[in-house]
Amino acid sequence: MKFRSIYILLFILSLSVIACDDYLDINENPNGAEIPPLKGLLAYTTHQTAVNTYRLGTTTSYYTQYLASPNEASATDIQERVNTDNSWENIYEVMSDAYDIEALATESNSPHYVGVSKVLMAANLGMSIDVWGGVPYSEALAFETLTPAYDNDEALYTTVISLLDEAVSELDKANEGTELDPDSDFIHGGGTEAWIKTAYALKARYLNHLSGTDKYDPSAVLNALDNAYESNDDDAQVTQFQTRNPWAQVALSNEQLVLGGWLSEQLIDAMNGTTFDVFDPRLPLITEPFPVESGGDTITIYRGTVNGAGRIGDGTIQAECYLTTGGFYSSTNAPLILISYSELKFIEAEVNLHEGNSAAAYDAYLAGIRANMEKVGVAAGDITAYTSDATVAVGTAITTDDIFREKYIAMFLHPESWVDARRFDYGYKDFTLPENHNSLLNGQFIRRFDYPDTEYLRNRNNVPEVELLTRIWWDND
Repeated sequence: MKFRSIYILLFILSLSVIACDDYLDINENPNGAEIPPLKGLLAYTTHQTAVNTYRLGTTTSYYTQYLASPNEASATDIQERVNTDNSWENIYEVMSDAYDIEALATESNSPHYVGVSKVLMAANLGMSIDVWGGVPYSEALAFETLTPAYDNDEALYTTVISLLDEAVSELDKANEGTELDPDSDFIHGGGTEAWIKTAYALKARYLNHLSGTDKYDPSAVLNALDNAYESNDDDAQVTQFQTRNPWAQVALSNEQLVLGGWLSEQLIDAMNGTTFDVFDPRLPLITEPFPVESGGDTITIYRGTVNGAGRIGDGTIQAECYLTTGGFYSSTNAPLILISYSELKFIEAEVNLHEGNSAAAYDAYLAGIRANMEKVGVAAGDITAYTSDATVAVGTAITTDDIFREKYIAMFLHPESWVDARRFDYGYKDFTLPENHNSLLNGQFIRRFDYPDTEYLRNRNNVPEVELLTRIWWDND
C-alpha cells in the first residue's frame, strides 16, 4: 500500500524552485539514497494534494455534468464502472508521505511540519472516503501488511476531524526543530497561520457533509468557519507546475484534436440563460462562444454536449463548447484549488438557512458569488448586474436550491461538487440522466466509485462488497 519511489526526488528537481544541492545531500551510504528530507516530502505532498483534486475531477466532473464526452456512450459519461487505480495510488502516495513527514518531524521536534502533515492527511483521506467510502487507513501506512483491512467510512470521518484538530494544536506550538521551508510549501509558502485557517476550512467542509445525518452540528460548522478564511487571498491552491496546469493540458490536447474537456449541456445551459433567465458573466472566462448563421446573420452562441450522446460535429469545426487554453481554470498557470473562501461562504449560507437565519444565509450566498466572480476575473459592473438580477437577488426568500445552484457554478471541475450533488440528490433544475445511461443503475444517478482493479487483485479478501448505487455513509436517502 506504500508507494515509495525516486519519483519524489525527480518531481522536486523538475519544478526547479529549490536548490538542487538540498535534494542531492541526502546520502549517508554512497551506494543509495535514504528517505528524502522533510522539505522534499513537503514539496511533493503539498503539490500532489492539489493535483489529486484534478485526478478525481477527471471522473467526478462527468457525474456532475460539468464535462461530457465527445464520444457517444463513453463509460464515464454514462456512469458505468471505470477503473480508478490512478487516483487511488496517487492519494495513497501522498498519505504515505504525509505519514513519513509526521514521523520524521516528531523525531526532530518540528511541530509545524507535523501540523501540515495532518492537514494533508485529512484532505487526502477525506477525498478518498467521499468517493470510495471505507478505505484502508489504520493498517495501510506503516507498511506492516500488504493486505490492510478497510476502515469503516463513518469512523474514518471522525479520524479526519481529529486530524484537523490535532493539526491546529501542532501549528500553534513553538517550533524548536526544522521550520517549514517556504519554497517547498506549494500551497501556503510556509505560513503557519494560513495552514491553521485551512485546517478550520476543511473542518467546516467535512462537518457540513453531515447535513443529512443525525451527527450534523451546525454550531460546530459555524465555529470552524469563524476561524477559517477571510478572503480569496486565503485560498489553499497550487499555481506552480512542471509544465502547465493539468486542465490546461486537457485544453491544449483538445486543440490538437486529442478530444477532451468538452463542456456539458447541463453546465452551459445553467450559465447561458437557458435554464435560468440570466446570463452568467463567468461563462466567457471558462470557454469561448462560436459563430453560427441565424436568419442571414452571424451570431455567437454557447452550446454544450449532451452527456452520453457524443459531439455534434467531427471535432475539427467547433459546434460545442470546451475548455480552452485561455480559460480561468484551464490556462497554463491556472490555480488548482484545494478549498476556497467562496466555498466556505456557500457552506455558511447553507448552515444559516438550516438554522432559520435567512438574512445571514442570503448575505453569505451573495458573498460566495462575489468572491468566486472576483477570483475568476469578472468585471465589477458585471458582478453588480448579475447579483442584482431577480433570478439571483432573492433576498430572504432564499432556498436551498438557490445556494446549491450558485455553489455548483463556483465549484467548477472540483470533486467536492460531486459531494454536493449527492447531498442535494442531484436536484439541480433540469438536471437529467445521460443518454444511453447505464441500465444497471435502474434510472438512478451514480452514488460512488467502485474500488480500483488493483485492490481486487491484491487485497480482494478485504475489499467491501459495493455497487455503484451503494451510498457513502453521509449520503442518506
